[in-house]
Formats: sequence, structure tokens, C-alpha cells
Amino acid sequence: MTRERLYLFDTTLRDGQQTQGVDFSADDKTRIGNALDALGIDYIEGGWPGANPTDSDYFDTSPKFKHATFTAFGMTKRAGRSAANDDVLAAVLNANTPAVCLVGKTHDFHVTTALGITLDENIENIDASVKHIVAQRREALFDCEHFFDGYKANPDYALKAAKTAYDAGARWVVLCDTNGGAMPADVQKATSALIALGVPGDHIGIHTHNDTEHAVANSLAAVNAGARQIQGTLNGLGERCGNANLTTLIPTLLLKEPYASAYETGVKPSALGGLTQISRMLDDILNRVPHKQAAYVGASAFAHKAGLHASAILKDPSTYEHIPPETVGNARIIPMSNQAGQSNLRERLSKAGLSVEKGDPRLGKMLEKVKQREDEGYAYDSAQASFEILARRVLGELPKFFDIKRYRVTVERRKNKRDKMVTISEAVVVAKIGDHKVLSVSESMDNEGKDRGPVNALSKALAKDLGPYQAVIDDMKLVDFKVRITNGGVEAVTRVIIEHKDSKGVHWSTVGVSPNIVDASFEALLDAINWKLIHDGVMPV
Repeated sequence: MTRERLYLFDTTLRDGQQTQGVDFSADDKTRIGNALDALGIDYIEGGWPGANPTDSDYFDTSPKFKHATFTAFGMTKRAGRSAANDDVLAAVLNANTPAVCLVGKTHDFHVTTALGITLDENIENIDASVKHIVAQRREALFDCEHFFDGYKANPDYALKAAKTAYDAGARWVVLCDTNGGAMPADVQKATSALIALGVPGDHIGIHTHNDTEHAVANSLAAVNAGARQIQGTLNGLGERCGNANLTTLIPTLLLKEPYASAYETGVKPSALGGLTQISRMLDDILNRVPHKQAAYVGASAFAHKAGLHASAILKDPSTYEHIPPETVGNARIIPMSNQAGQSNLRERLSKAGLSVEKGDPRLGKMLEKVKQREDEGYAYDSAQASFEILARRVLGELPKFFDIKRYRVTVERRKNKRDKMVTISEAVVVAKIGDHKVLSVSESMDNEGKDRGPVNALSKALAKDLGPYQAVIDDMKLVDFKVRITNGGVEAVTRVIIEHKDSKGVHWSTVGVSPNIVDASFEALLDAINWKLIHDGVMPV
């Protein structure tokens, strides 16, 4: 059966950049754009030329994609001037991209209130702007801003504005849920109405926001109604609650019915194996921790905590998994927790390269140890590396790379050279490596003169001089640090979970528990170093 073509339009570099706290450099945009192109995205929107220096710098690089159509974003001409004499529109065209996406009002309230012009003037702006783009031999796209709100308020006008763009030569008329409040039934009804008016579905796109957690559902509703282009962003980036998440939509379209049988996209099934890597690459560029519960690509997307689940997974993964995790480049995790059974335990040990026969009495001992320590405040389902260290210790298979003889952390309040009071922490660690003792001292002050606290000083001192292991330790980077008080009052216990990564992109988490936050942190740091040394195949001195 011949499948219809669905086109994927990525706006991570434009709409995604409007996310609070996100600020891409031109180099970031280049790296992300190239990854999207390699994935098979059909359109990549680079930003708004002339709107800011970063976007202008990126367009100046003139990206040459192998698959995607490079697209510039702008707005329709302003009332009272011709399209040829509108400097804002000219700046977009001057980017010389093959495609140009213009945004315009389709909600009568916004036309009269926000723009302060008549409804007819707005229609003329849409018509003239799209015709001007087409005359320049560019592929024209028109984003119908606030289309679904406009359709509810004045359906005839919203449809007229969208139809005007199509009649003027727009390749794609994109229906936008700008406020993110539409429901799937709203989207399907309004999309169907535009098709009934004479705009073919293979000229209609959908652009949704996630303010009610319906962005993906609304995108699929538009496809069900006949739309054939989907706009979205990697990891659902976007202003407020974000945009439709292409990281979720892409595998859904390729793997789930009725979409997998009915449609094809520029992203081929063989490319899905790189989806998790691209998702985490974006988070790495943004210097943020990936969302563990993200569909398909999250670290917990294929995690099976309960013992009943793990037992079934070992017999047939499809019992509790809707797709094989490797299809999207992810991996199955059987975490350890106080809900775990021996099935979880043996599976986790196997993944760590530790083979223990079924019925081995050490399994029961280990399971009791996990449950006891979680009762004390540990959380091994969030710290798989610490679980492995604990398991190796119980099994007598934990290498002894070094021995910590003592450590000390001091916090001092003093005046700096500028006569300003500052807080500085100093850590001293004494370790024994083989027959040699080493002493390391570090302060918490970074290269910019900012105090990073006592845990930072301790981490630096611990990893400063470990002799023959130093090259491996230098490959570690702390990426996340979480502190939680597990019970209140004067007997409060602190749990610290630390996540590291290395140059190979491997992430691992460790946990430490103590009434003292420094002790808890040190325990987690030690586990992290030992785990890294083991998995890099280092032999003890």
C-alpha cells in the first residue's frame, strides 16, 4: 500500500529559543541544525534574520543541509506600505533561504486590538506578503497565529485569512494553537473546516503549544483531519510550557498505528536509533539534566522497578514495554529499590557484569542489605552506580583502588583583596594508593572568583591527585547535584544524589546518606570514582 507523505518542520532554533533560560549561540545552532538534518527532518527553521545578532550570525553561515529545507521566519508586511518596501520583510528575504515562513494574525480580536488595523487591511497584508515571497521564487509558508482561538470567535474570518494565504501561493498554511489551550476535538474540527473550504490537506500544517499537555495529541488530531505537515521542537522546547515534542511525535508516527502504515516521513526507521542521543545532545548543549520521564528517550522510559514487572520482563520484555528500547536508542533499566525482588537483583547484577546463580544465598543477603539501606534513606533506583558498588562489596568483588585515611573541610569568612567579606571553603584529603600516601588541598573558589561551597572544594581535592588513576578521574564531569532531607527535626538525615558523565557520553548516578551533608556528598563522590575506574577497566595498583 502506498503511504502518504508527512512533512516534519523543526522550530527548535527559533521557537525553542524562546524557552526561558535558553540562549543558543550560532555554533550551538549549527550543531543542532546538522543533527536535525542527519535525522531526516524536512524543514529546519533557523530563526528570525535581523531580529538579534545570534540569528543574523547563524544565517550568515548559510547552512547547506543535505536533506532539510532551510527556512527563515518573519512576519507579514505592515499596513500602509507595500511588501517590497517593508524593511522587516526585506531582512527576512535577504537571508536567501529556500523557504520563508511568515506569521500573521487570523484572530479578529488580535487584528483590531493588537495590530490596530481593520480586518480587510490584515487580509491585504497576508495576500501581498505571500505573493511577494512567491515572486522571489521562495517556498512560502504562512503561520496562522491564534488560528484556533480565532476560529472559535469568528470562524469565517479565521478561515478567510488562512484561505487567502493559500490562494496567494503559500505552499503550507500552518494552523497555530498559539496560546496552547485548544483541545484535540477543536483542532480536528477547525482543520476539517479549512479543507472543506478548498485548502488541500497536503498544504496544511499544524503548530501547537503544550499549555494543557495536549500539544502532541493536537498535532495528531490535525493529521487525522488531513494536515500533512507537523511543526515542533526537540524535547518540546518552547516558550511557556513548550511546543509539540518532535522527540515524542517522530517515533509515534513511525511505530504506532494507524500512522506507521498510512504515512512515511523524511525520518526513516533506521534513523530512530539515534533519537535518544540527539535528545541528550540538546540537553548537553543547554547544560541541563535530561528529563528522566520523557517518553521514548527518558532514562526512566524503560525502567522497571517493581519485582513483579522485572520477573515478567526477564521472560518477555513486551509484557511491560510498548516498544523495544533500542529502537529509539534507549536502554532497559531494572532499578534496585525496597520494592525489588530477586528477578530485579539478578538482572541488575547481569548488566553490571556480575553473574550470580539463581538460589545463591548471597542474593537474599544483598536484597536485605538494599532494603535496610533504603530504610536508612538511600535511594538506589535513582543511583544505579552506587547499587553496583554495594553489590560488588557484598559479593567480595569490589577492587580496592585507594584508601581514604582522613579528610577535613573548613569554612572561613574573611575579607578578600577588595576588602569585601567572602566565604571560602578549604578541603584536605589524605589518600593511600598502594604503599604511598598523597595529600591534596583545594579551595571552593572557581576561576571567576566565585565560591562554590564546601562540597565543591571536597570534590576538587578528592579528584586532584590520585596518581596512576588521574587520567581516568580527569574524564569525569559532575553534571547534577541533588540534596534532600529525608526526615525533619534535629535528627534530620541528608540524602545526596550526584550525577556524573564522561567524554564518551556515559552518565552514572551515586548516592550518599548522612546527618552531615559533607559526609553524604563524600560517600557519593567516592562511589562515583570507584564506578568510573571499574568501568574503564582500570587495575588496582
